[in-house]
Amino acid sequence: MWWHHSPARPTPRAAATIMLVVVAVAAAVVGSLSVVALWPPAARSRLFTGPSMAAKTSPQGTLAQLALTVQPFTTGLTQPVQLSSAPDGSGHIYIGEQSGLILVAGADGRTHAQPFLDMRSQILSGGERGLLSMAFHPNYKANGLFFVSYTNMDGNTVLARYRVSGDPLRANPASAKEILLIQQLGGEHKSGQLAFGRDGYLYMAVGDGGLGSGAVYGQRKDILLGKILRLDVDHTSPGKAYAIPPDNPFVGDPAARGEIWAYGLRNPWRFSFDQATGDLYLGDVGESSFEEIDVLRAGSARGANLGWDVYEGNLCRQENCWLPGMVRPVVTYAHAGGLCAVMGGFVYRGARDPALDGIYLYADYCTGRVFGLVAADAKPGSPSATRLVFDLHAPVSSFGEDEAGELYVVGYLPGEIYHITAPASP
Repeated sequence: MWWHHSPARPTPRAAATIMLVVVAVAAAVVGSLSVVALWPPAARSRLFTGPSMAAKTSPQGTLAQLALTVQPFTTGLTQPVQLSSAPDGSGHIYIGEQSGLILVAGADGRTHAQPFLDMRSQILSGGERGLLSMAFHPNYKANGLFFVSYTNMDGNTVLARYRVSGDPLRANPASAKEILLIQQLGGEHKSGQLAFGRDGYLYMAVGDGGLGSGAVYGQRKDILLGKILRLDVDHTSPGKAYAIPPDNPFVGDPAARGEIWAYGLRNPWRFSFDQATGDLYLGDVGESSFEEIDVLRAGSARGANLGWDVYEGNLCRQENCWLPGMVRPVVTYAHAGGLCAVMGGFVYRGARDPALDGIYLYADYCTGRVFGLVAADAKPGSPSATRLVFDLHAPVSSFGEDEAGELYVVGYLPGEIYHITAPASP
């Protein structure tokens, strides 16, 4: 869905718990590898060279001492793309498959026989199209509302609202209401990630439309492609099924869309909010050279420009590299050794594993490698130290977080989800 090269077939692995201890050696340090060394001299002069990527420490612990356990949570899925939870105290886990099927599972990983919602008849699925994301309203326990983004039969992106039925394990298909329709210009780079912020507004990532090197919409503020949108889904404006928050950065600008919160994005497939700080962590899938992780700090993200299509990572792609106020990535990595497409994850804020607290996890789709960085040390424009923390040996499409803040990794193929833990050292 989001890759540049065909992934290798999954390697066999036992279903038992996989214990992997991070080895603090340079070979396992992807974020500490100099990106300059991966490029010929002609390209090096156009790379942003930030401070040294020396290993950092934090009150939350160090990556070098982190031991992770990956335990099977549920299997038998078909191309799962997201795991989510509802803020209702039920403990239910919701799993979205690319085709448009949303399943509900209990805390034991067992999925219920009937799907929560079946949208397959209205979704164009395949490649980078399909069910894109889902998010539950912060007041879901009282109002039963949740939101989905998907590719409709015309290839356009739809944001829709649904309501749960009288059965808490089933949504009401007849409750569907289209909130926003975004015209697409190509078959790739849909993104569509949905998440509610601390402010109660719905944030939505939209890819640039995927016309290859001709996709130049990231810097255009008169179009919604290549942006993060911020919407008030509890109110409406004239002619809209939502309202535009009055403090959005481009409200009142006749040359810009008021829905835009941040711009300069290519394919921000997955982003998340840090539950402790409200900071937004985002993985933006690159074109042919670099993948990147961006951090937008709470209170300072308004109107952020993340650089595309002038920059891919820290590499300038054009003759004029001047982008005032550009927010530079905290992590970039090159397409080397099979790496191809970044899958943004979460900062762990659960209570079960103190050793993992404050660690941001993200993955590469093609290789299934999962990396970590210390969230408190991540500063935009200052490359963060990262380490390989485990290798799933299979394509990773997403991460998920349950109500308690526990984290899961979603294996796109062969269709398995794993629970991530960091047991205390003996």
